[in-house]
Amino acid sequence: MGGVNNENVTQHSAADAPPTPFHDLDAYTALPRLGGLSLSPDGTRLIAGVATLDKEPAEATRYRTALWEIDPVGERAPRRLTRGAKGESQPVFTPEGDLLFVAARDEDEPAALWAVPATGGEARCVASHPGGVSAVHVAAQSGTVVIQAQALHGAADLEEDKQVRKERKDKKVSAILHEDYGVRFWDHDLGPGSARLYAATLDAAVVAGPDDAAEHEGSAELRDLTPDARRQNLSCAVSADGSFLVSTWRVHEGRASTRTDLVRIDAATGERRVLLRADETYDFGAPTISPDGATLVYTRSRRSTPELAPQPELWSMDLDSGSTRRLAGDLDLWLSAGSPQAWLPDSSRLLATADANGRGAIIEINPADGTARRLSLSDPDATYTDVIAAPDGVSAYALRTSYASPSEPVRIDLASGEVSALRSPAPRPALPGSLTEVETTTADGTRVRAWLCLPQGASADEPAPLLLWIHGGPLNSWNAWSWRWCPWIMVARGYAVLLPDPALSTGYGQDFIQRGWGSWGAAPYTDLMAITDATEARSDIDDSRTAAMGGSFGGYMANWVAGHTDRFDAIVTHASLWALDQFGPTTDAAAYWSREISPEMVAEHSPHLSVEEIRTPVLVVHGDKDYRVPIGEGLRLWYELLSASGLPQDEDGSTVHRFLYFPDENHWVLTPQHSKIWYDVILDFLSRHVLQEDSGELPRLLG
Repeated sequence: MGGVNNENVTQHSAADAPPTPFHDLDAYTALPRLGGLSLSPDGTRLIAGVATLDKEPAEATRYRTALWEIDPVGERAPRRLTRGAKGESQPVFTPEGDLLFVAARDEDEPAALWAVPATGGEARCVASHPGGVSAVHVAAQSGTVVIQAQALHGAADLEEDKQVRKERKDKKVSAILHEDYGVRFWDHDLGPGSARLYAATLDAAVVAGPDDAAEHEGSAELRDLTPDARRQNLSCAVSADGSFLVSTWRVHEGRASTRTDLVRIDAATGERRVLLRADETYDFGAPTISPDGATLVYTRSRRSTPELAPQPELWSMDLDSGSTRRLAGDLDLWLSAGSPQAWLPDSSRLLATADANGRGAIIEINPADGTARRLSLSDPDATYTDVIAAPDGVSAYALRTSYASPSEPVRIDLASGEVSALRSPAPRPALPGSLTEVETTTADGTRVRAWLCLPQGASADEPAPLLLWIHGGPLNSWNAWSWRWCPWIMVARGYAVLLPDPALSTGYGQDFIQRGWGSWGAAPYTDLMAITDATEARSDIDDSRTAAMGGSFGGYMANWVAGHTDRFDAIVTHASLWALDQFGPTTDAAAYWSREISPEMVAEHSPHLSVEEIRTPVLVVHGDKDYRVPIGEGLRLWYELLSASGLPQDEDGSTVHRFLYFPDENHWVLTPQHSKIWYDVILDFLSRHVLQEDSGELPRLLG
């Protein structure tokens, strides 16, 4: 990376290029996918989730995540710990070394809390809830367990909750009566229950697993700490001594608006008091408590307006005095504010992550004075996630990723910055090309950069066709591997894939975001065209064969590109915003988007207003279960392309435009067979219009 070919890629001509998993979609979908880390209290066991197909690739219908143990020293081979039929998630250790996780072992049962004793043996269900367990937290010193689960509003207790759920299921009742804003979220309905936090009293004998414990499985007592919670996700942290929690708390403000406070909850009594009350300027979130229980670190996020972009900040609060301090304020980086930060065991420092110049940095913060420094890592061209500090405070563990590699476990020496790869249950796959970096300077003097994935053999003698791939967000960066948006599949078919970070991208300072705020069709668009111009000037790129594509906000930009230039041979727009006046009130988070999408923005930057200028073949892709960008956007785009675009139709009404519709997929299209169809259809569309070839790749399952 950093402008040179990836060292793991050997250059070959196109004729003798070795096959890779990216040349075959069955092989690609079968690649194991690593995610999440948890470390035992003594630092000897590192746990990660590994997602694999439930069947052979040609028959698989879903991914299933199993828990694997990774040697933190890097000597022993990884070993699989769980084999549940529906998979496992949320691994966390008790102080005694027992491993807790969330799993549903029966297709008809909700997820429950399971445990594997530190002494070994079979996993046992230790706590259940009629609405299913969605998250688990453990106090690092006392072992107090807090779970999150969905409870029905009117149920007096868990038994009634269970009975009502069964009756709704038996009578096929799905109706939900709403009393406030918040109906759907991403791909699921909100309600009829609410997220609650429960203190779980685990029977040590059940966790240990004696012979007579089977009859008590799942019987842990659950004590509701938040009985008045209203349809919200509660992001919480538990103090090390287990005496209190700090949680987000959504408050309805009226006129479909909400704010997010931070509250302190007594773990014994459930007594709640507000620590930080949000207002019209700021919201709060992502709480984490220091090991000594003295300091709370949280995010303070500036609410956006049509003129002002949001800005997440890290802050700390002294829990005795209530005094607050901004952390790392001198670093103009986009901190990964939504992820919990990692405290060192002695509470002296805090590790955070941030987007930085198409990569991801680790920041070390001193909460006492707010100062911060970026760790000087031996592999600075990667992005680091899931950071965990080791018990000795000398090292940390993380997942390392980039567009050269999917996530892999590493150990980081905090003094030297040396990054050492650990033995992974998901080995790094061979790539079908090389990764380099391009940049340019725009007319207003702004630097814009991108990753460029080049196919093997691309040269001045054999220039590659170019695919501009625009990221979503829009507050995002092409700085980490994506299984869903994988450029190497296109590279394996001979395309050079450009992954730019235009205005609104994170990791380049607040001013870079502000350049495009409320003006999506201005600086973001001109940045994309400028970096495309610079890339097409390369001798190994064929500027006569080009296409553009994007998903979500990237789909918005693809639509905008289609209506404002004829330079591309094809456009692919996935889950895209088309008519901003329609999208704003119908998305699942209308209150948020209304803060940016003003009437003036609609009038100046809505792609649907330029439909008559579209003279490029467009492939529209949308899932009906997409609640972030509702299906109405795709349906209206498809109709208006056929009825009003500037591309003439044949006399029989046929068109070069296409619409790939998934009735039961969401914003991303995630199931294995649909994912393969997604790539096949896009590759066929590009082949027909960019390469002027019939790819023959349309799957027969499309009919």
